[in-house]
Amino acid sequence: MKREQVSVYKFESLTDFHRVFGLQKPQHPLISFIDLKDIKIKEDELSKFFSLNYYKIVYKTDTCGKAKYGQNYYDFGEGGLVFTSPNQVIESPKSSQASGKLLLIHPDFLLTHPLAKKIKEYGFFSYTANEALYLSDKEKTTIFSVFAILDEELNGRIDDFSQDVIVSQVELLLNYSNRFYKRQFITRKAINNDLLQKFEEILGAYFTNESAMMKGIPSVQYFSEQLHISPSYLSDMLRSFTGQNAQQHIHNKLIEVAKEKLSSSNLSVSEIAYQLGFEFPQSFSRLFKTKTKLSPLAFRESFN
Repeated sequence: MKREQVSVYKFESLTDFHRVFGLQKPQHPLISFIDLKDIKIKEDELSKFFSLNYYKIVYKTDTCGKAKYGQNYYDFGEGGLVFTSPNQVIESPKSSQASGKLLLIHPDFLLTHPLAKKIKEYGFFSYTANEALYLSDKEKTTIFSVFAILDEELNGRIDDFSQDVIVSQVELLLNYSNRFYKRQFITRKAINNDLLQKFEEILGAYFTNESAMMKGIPSVQYFSEQLHISPSYLSDMLRSFTGQNAQQHIHNKLIEVAKEKLSSSNLSVSEIAYQLGFEFPQSFSRLFKTKTKLSPLAFRESFN
């Protein structure tokens, strides 16, 4: 049975985006700040999914509800921020009833500014919609104050300082979002502790049920799929709680199992490497020495 082909509408420009969504022509070809209530969807022109080569930051009042864990609520119910990288496939809105704000920024708008490189370091651009940033009233006031400055600059008189001011406000918006996500990891501590425990269980099982030998070294993507969260969210959550990302956790577990095998079995280094999912024993030895400052043989000899 053939899999149904997904049709994706590819926006070629910001002007095209504004046209399809019933908006006036953008004031700038590389950046636009939109009130969602002004959007009028032309359903005959839009597929179920679309992509746009712009960074997309949207605040929607209907993004989320309160997340309950046990008897406690950890998030805020009014709305949240969602971040999307250029060329990501996005599901088209089902109606024009949403309220909120939308900021679109082409990567070229950031050229000559340090943010052009730094923006790629904000992991939340790879989070999924259900991992949105849920804002408190105070946080919403802060974010909307930045939105107001952006709106004023984009609709005001353009001068030699306009781009610098706009880029600085975009960076301020991202830094506030980074701070608020750290707060969200804390307020979701019970939920995230449960995810962390499940991650450790799946990680431990992977190296004890011969999955590594059959499938190779597990990827961050593998664990994120098991936990039903995005790889970036998994890594950022772990880093928030433990100071280490998901890849570091995988390597640490691998080294822990390797130490156990080296100290308590007669398996050769090559045999251990293959059991742990390495295609080449040299790669295992290199990682082991990087993590422990000892070669696998030197570590084994330390027990004799």
